[in-house]
Amino acid sequence: MIKLSQGDFERLSSYVYQQCGINLTPPKRVLLEGRLQKRLQSLQMKSFMEYYKHVKSVAGRGELVHMLDSVSTNKTDFFREPGHFNLLRDHILPGFKGMNVNRPLRIWSAACSTGEEPYTTAMVLQDAVEKLGSINYEILATDISSKVLKHAANAVYREDRIGDIPMNFRKKYLLKSKDPNQGLVRVIPALRKKVRFRRMNLMDSEYLSQIKIPQDLVFCRNVLIYFDKPTQQNVVRRLVECLSPGGYLFIGHSESLFEMDLPLKQLMPATFQKLA
Repeated sequence: MIKLSQGDFERLSSYVYQQCGINLTPPKRVLLEGRLQKRLQSLQMKSFMEYYKHVKSVAGRGELVHMLDSVSTNKTDFFREPGHFNLLRDHILPGFKGMNVNRPLRIWSAACSTGEEPYTTAMVLQDAVEKLGSINYEILATDISSKVLKHAANAVYREDRIGDIPMNFRKKYLLKSKDPNQGLVRVIPALRKKVRFRRMNLMDSEYLSQIKIPQDLVFCRNVLIYFDKPTQQNVVRRLVECLSPGGYLFIGHSESLFEMDLPLKQLMPATFQKLA
């Protein structure tokens, strides 16, 4: 095993911070060392200094994606923080339908990981369509990790991951594997078609030009905890720019927008609405 020196840790953690805003504090040194071991082995490199020079070079541009895949944390669940989805079902969707606008409801899952969040949203929306009548919707799901995006687009999950999905939703929106011994399910095609996946770095200001149409809802939950305060402020400010007036921003319950000067009003914990 190749050891990560203090100097190499400082160089690599600083570069990670510059590229994606993840703040790797000194206690994360062992984590970084372990996660990048496979990359060094794959590239047949003998030191972290060699790897650092490579990833910063023109020739190593493609390696940056692999490095960020390695260091990003991708913890998520179906129906995580269910209060957000209850608000979507009981308040936001009926209000949108009452507006009688001739356009789809636009939703952005800004750090979608392996897809549980956008597919949960799609289940709630599709169920509402059946109860409230025709509501068109579009879901954009993005993440910095190309590895988790591939998993998300495939939409296959272990059965032990679906315990929080209501039984009626499981029956309607999940398909069991033909081989029961595999213990796998897959989201039905109709819902998979409603979600578009795209790689996106929230630290890249150019993504504002990619979100060309204002979004009605933005989920960015349990992401800000990995950033320091200045980075949090920059990320949230850009997210708010992508919201339509009256649109909703959902963050994680362990996160806060305290002392951030933003055109938002708080509706409930971790739930904000953009001022018109």
